[in-house]
Amino acid sequence: MTVTIDPADVEFSAIRAQGPGGQNVNKVSCAVHARFDIAASSLPEAVKARLLALRDARITQEGVLVIKAQQSRSLEQNKLDALARLQALVDKAAEVQAVRRPTRPTRASQRRRLEAKTRSGQIKALRGKVSD
Repeated sequence: MTVTIDPADVEFSAIRAQGPGGQNVNKVSCAVHARFDIAASSLPEAVKARLLALRDARITQEGVLVIKAQQSRSLEQNKLDALARLQALVDKAAEVQAVRRPTRPTRASQRRRLEAKTRSGQIKALRGKVSD
């Protein structure tokens, strides 16, 4: 199932990047905070529920997903990076995990296991002291 994000649902705000970078990092706001309100988005309800159920520190208690992108020195490149990371997270939530149904051992495998235990027990019983 492929779900695409409407860019109108994402709110971008430019912030100053952290870390080293000299004078440029102190005067240019090129990092991006992408805020995505999960409940108000145009995603299907099932995907919204799985996104909100994720244990992710980037999801606030109000249900807003905040992604910070500051890899590039370009504001546009950081916006594209944030959108790509958001899309990857939504794609992961869109996948429905298969329900695991536990299987039972077959009767033949149970019989083989018990026969092996019996043989092992007989071998161990022969290891006792020899009496005259």
